[in-house]
Amino acid sequence: MDTNWNHRLHEQLEWHWQYHVLPRLDGLTDEEYFWEPVAGCWNVRPRDETTASTAAGAGEFTIDFELPEPEPPPVTTIAWRIAHIIVGVFGQRSASHFGGPGMDYASFPYAGTAAEALAQLDEGYRRWSEGVRSLGEEGLSRPCGPAEGPFADAPLADLVLHINREAIHHGAEILVLRDLYRHRAGG
Repeated sequence: MDTNWNHRLHEQLEWHWQYHVLPRLDGLTDEEYFWEPVAGCWNVRPRDETTASTAAGAGEFTIDFELPEPEPPPVTTIAWRIAHIIVGVFGQRSASHFGGPGMDYASFPYAGTAAEALAQLDEGYRRWSEGVRSLGEEGLSRPCGPAEGPFADAPLADLVLHINREAIHHGAEILVLRDLYRHRAGG
């Protein structure tokens, strides 16, 4: 039996994305997007309101972070997690492997509304998804290359699996935050 691994790798994330994540992001409000469930959260904030030692971004909004990351790391908001998926999960890899626009945390224009963030997320997913679909068996076998540092010699299939795990993991965290927001005391 022939197995189309390219199809299977793409469909692993596609199913989760289309039938689990996107339907549950429908109706995301700005209040939920920026909600901080505990004190000291990392968030996406107006440029002059950052609370972290480092704020990155090209526009009116920045993302909180610190290097090295504090121990334990801060809780992150829906806005922060969506931005991470857009830039660090889909965006940088689409740029490195599929000819997408260059992207990094310092130069990205972070969304100031939930609707804008969801549009950015849709675009990031589209680029990644189309790139994965275009790989074929030969593409999945080629080395990741220098953009992936210590994983440069690993096959691109390993990177696709990693990005699938990251997107599923962070998507689930976002959905849990939505559940907590809906069921918070006084909500």
